[in-house]
Amino acid sequence: MARDLNEREKDILELIIQKFILTASPVGSRFLSKRSDLGLSDATIRNVMSDLEDEGYITHPHTSAGRIPTDKGYKFYVSSMMRVGALPQSERLRIDQNFDLSNPFQSGDIMRESSKILGKLSNQIGIVLSPKLSKGIFEKLEIVAISSVKVMVIIAVRSGLVKTIMLEVRSEISRQKLDSLAAFLNERLAGLSLEEIHLSFAARVSDGIDETGLVRVFIDQAEKLFEDQPVDGRLHFAGTENILAQPEFEQPEKIRGVIEMIQNEDIIVHLLEESQQLAGSGFAPIEGVRVIIGKENRISRIKDCSIITAQYSVGETEGTVGVIGPTRMDYAKIVRVIDYIAKRLSAALNPAP
Repeated sequence: MARDLNEREKDILELIIQKFILTASPVGSRFLSKRSDLGLSDATIRNVMSDLEDEGYITHPHTSAGRIPTDKGYKFYVSSMMRVGALPQSERLRIDQNFDLSNPFQSGDIMRESSKILGKLSNQIGIVLSPKLSKGIFEKLEIVAISSVKVMVIIAVRSGLVKTIMLEVRSEISRQKLDSLAAFLNERLAGLSLEEIHLSFAARVSDGIDETGLVRVFIDQAEKLFEDQPVDGRLHFAGTENILAQPEFEQPEKIRGVIEMIQNEDIIVHLLEESQQLAGSGFAPIEGVRVIIGKENRISRIKDCSIITAQYSVGETEGTVGVIGPTRMDYAKIVRVIDYIAKRLSAALNPAP
């Protein structure tokens, strides 16, 4: 069973981590003895660093006498020592301006802009994932004739999200009949989630009078109408140039996994959704913000990365904001930024009645 660290060990571990986050350079005992107010000799600090290394909190590159944190060291720092503090006023204003400029806004626009500001403030990859549409509660459906053989179906859920689908029809249908069909469908589908509608649509509407043949088209296209939007419609991320510029990824074998992740949006979505679902893994330095460090990621190709996420609400559904970057990241700052953006998104996308 691992022993508890004493205060001296905690102080030195914290200094090593904070210095390494800033410089990406291994930290030596001489630096700590000269640049800190520990009041300890170089030899004493070396002994403590040796103990920390034996316990697995730090390690040293083969070419350096200095030490760098391990995943275990970062985990201990985030869970036990990190002081999150409040987001500086300048950064709050910078985020607030993004929301103010997006009013009135489309939900996709504000999510896209939020990913950009998150990438800039974190200096990593900033990500906003919109909620799964299938979890939203159906609000209403409209049918608009586009041509004699094509109609557009507009599906709105209570969260404010909207989905539009184009359907082929056999012949031109009058405005009155389209409105009547929409009224019939709205009555039958009220209060259900899109997921429930997807699974039971035919049973709910097949007894309706189908003079136009459009009900049959809707039944045949139920999966297309009520399934989740594709990944590229849910995912907004920015700042890939930030992570590629980090010194950790100068080696080709380390950057390969990051590039594969960036090029495969399904991987990013999986990482964000899994980070919120992992039980007993990661840390929550403040309520609602989750940190997954290094090898806790189940995708081995990015074992040198950490993921910080929080959820925001859109009606009855939830989306995710997050940052992906190397394990050497400014955890305290990024936790503050993610927490603030998640709360601002919830407020902006759930306006008071």
